[in-house]
Amino acid sequence: MSSGGGRAGGPLLLLLLPLLLPLPVPCAGRRRAIVTRSVPDICATCHIHATCHQIEGKSVCICNYGFVGNGRTHCQDKDECQIGANKICGNHTLCHNTHGSFYCVCLDGYRASNNNKTFIPNDGTNCTDIDECEESGLCGHNARCVNTEGSYKCYCNDGYKLENGELYFHPDGNTVSCKEIGCGSPPEMKHGYIVGNYSLVQGSTVHYECQEGFYRNEGKFSYCTANETWEPATLSCEDVDCGVPPSILNASPASISGTTYRSEVTYNCVHGYLIASGNQTAVCNARAQWDGPDLVCKEIDCGKPLLIPHTTITWNNSTTLQSKVYYQCKEGYYFIGDKNFSECTIDQSWENITYMCKEEELFSNLSIFNETCVKWQSKTGTLGVQKTYTFHILGQRWDEKTFSEDVIFNISTGEENPKVCLDLNSGSNYAVNITTISSKNITVSVMVSIQTKVKEAFNNVLILNDTCLKWRRNVRGTDVEDRYSFHFQGQRWYQKDFFHELTIELTTDKQAPEVCFDLQPGTNYSVNISMVALNFSLLVSMTTQITDPPFPDVEFVAVKGPAPLLRLQKAEDQNGPISFYQVIVLPLGLQSTFICDSFAAATFFSNTTDVKGYVAAEFRAKDVADNMSIALGDRHYYGKFYNAPLKLGEEYCVFLRIISEWNKVRTQSCAVWAQIKNLPPTPQYMTAVGLGSVAAVCLILFLSFLAARSYLHSTVRPPPAAVACEAVHLSATIGMAQAGVTSSLLETENVSL
Repeated sequence: MSSGGGRAGGPLLLLLLPLLLPLPVPCAGRRRAIVTRSVPDICATCHIHATCHQIEGKSVCICNYGFVGNGRTHCQDKDECQIGANKICGNHTLCHNTHGSFYCVCLDGYRASNNNKTFIPNDGTNCTDIDECEESGLCGHNARCVNTEGSYKCYCNDGYKLENGELYFHPDGNTVSCKEIGCGSPPEMKHGYIVGNYSLVQGSTVHYECQEGFYRNEGKFSYCTANETWEPATLSCEDVDCGVPPSILNASPASISGTTYRSEVTYNCVHGYLIASGNQTAVCNARAQWDGPDLVCKEIDCGKPLLIPHTTITWNNSTTLQSKVYYQCKEGYYFIGDKNFSECTIDQSWENITYMCKEEELFSNLSIFNETCVKWQSKTGTLGVQKTYTFHILGQRWDEKTFSEDVIFNISTGEENPKVCLDLNSGSNYAVNITTISSKNITVSVMVSIQTKVKEAFNNVLILNDTCLKWRRNVRGTDVEDRYSFHFQGQRWYQKDFFHELTIELTTDKQAPEVCFDLQPGTNYSVNISMVALNFSLLVSMTTQITDPPFPDVEFVAVKGPAPLLRLQKAEDQNGPISFYQVIVLPLGLQSTFICDSFAAATFFSNTTDVKGYVAAEFRAKDVADNMSIALGDRHYYGKFYNAPLKLGEEYCVFLRIISEWNKVRTQSCAVWAQIKNLPPTPQYMTAVGLGSVAAVCLILFLSFLAARSYLHSTVRPPPAAVACEAVHLSATIGMAQAGVTSSLLETENVSL
């Protein structure tokens, strides 16, 4: 906002701004790309025994009556005689299937109610009992009587014929017999087999089906005809073909044995993906379909990179295969290792590297030799500079409770590998505390225990990687094994109720054993190492560094409009002490570039541009209550950070960062907490702008009135007393108007700030 006389124009411009803005352009004139796709003619693909129908606006192929199938690739004859256990024709009947239909005949001793030889039971026709005293007795066995004009004739029943080859006869006393018709064995079908029982008499039916792995494309029945031959079946069994194997997302076929029945195709995930679930093999089934696979290939994701203490990382936030994270030691530390990067491997983990950062001006590799001597490696980085070390020796005897020694002395040396031999009493256990003061005024202490009377025990005890121990055995003979017992007791000063106790047994014949233990992070351990055979014990103190605190437990919020009220959940001290909780506000466009361990532009007032984020609030862990609410932009200070109001029209993302600090190590974990889009003006701001605009309009109208009045006074001069009164009235009115405008503008400015 400008100062001086320019302030009065601000509300006026806000009032007139809607009149100056261009009208929105309608979207009706936009063109859409038209994609023409060819639609296959479904009706043209229907089977010869199928008909095309329109169902709900779509073309569908449906097999004709008497056929079943999908309507396109095959429509097979439907065996109506198999429906309802051969009862489709009714009682006392035989059913005969035909290609696309069927017919019924009555059994011997029965005839159709419509007096026809064959019928289809769709008009109520049934088979009724024949009065054999009336008819069959005239013509004899297996024959029937048919009335003719003025006479009758005898015909053989279905399935029988006269031995003399005639079609009918008249019973004249001579013996005439009807011989049963037989068709012999039915023909064989390639890749097919006969289903169910059958007879050899006329009208008998043989039902064929294709073997598994074959499909039929024609009729499946053969009939015994009146001329004692089998009507050949038109069944043709062809190999099932499943066609091209299905495509699997992020996978490719590794081997294909074919596309016929029981053929197999095996899939492998493509490079950069691995099997998450499912079967790799698909099999062609008898229905000409591929069974499976249900293979799911998931992209390799190594997750969050490995944390190496005292380092910063350079990373493009990619966690897929062959992604790399580069490490660099922080100021005050130096590099130890073979390479400075870790790569995401095919087993979904970051490869282990020996990259380490050691603090400068300290010492390491403390070891014991010749029973009473200690040596270490100086890491001052300035060879030849004298350093002073303080030795504090405490001695005790496990078999003499009243014995104790307490000696303190200093030595100065510039050697890179100093050695000091101590004047110790035999048969005693000593705790030696060696302290050096670095240029940063940091005290480093290492606790060891020495027993001077046992030469056969072990020496040169080293602490590696916080959780590992290495020593050298004084072997008492070839292939001699020693049994060791390790008793750990761990405590945390910042967590009084924490206590971790662990006992490990180890038997080894190695000359330089090395063993690593499963210790809790951020813990001080007292380790009692006992050698069982020699009744020897050694006391070592170990300190494990903290690791990343648990990820913040947040309920993600995405809103369009005013900033939401956020709820903070308290985290547990699992991997070290929880020190602080920080609320970080970033422009939404910078969310993907945010690095959790970055502390640049930490405060709102340190921002020099509009693109940097800032810490809006910081809470000490002991001050945080579970489910604590936080309102963004409330203009309060939390810790040393200002919770600034969010700018209108901007879009933001909000992170919650949990910080752990202990033993000169700082770690942190972050989570996205909220996204805020299209932030509208606050009601107070809109009220202030409205009041300022009204005041400006009133001022313009008042000034116009004064101008008109002045013009009238220039033409008609009023009496002196009237002029004086008018001047006083004008002055008071102008003063009141200015006071109102100034008050409105000040209120608007305060709200905007």
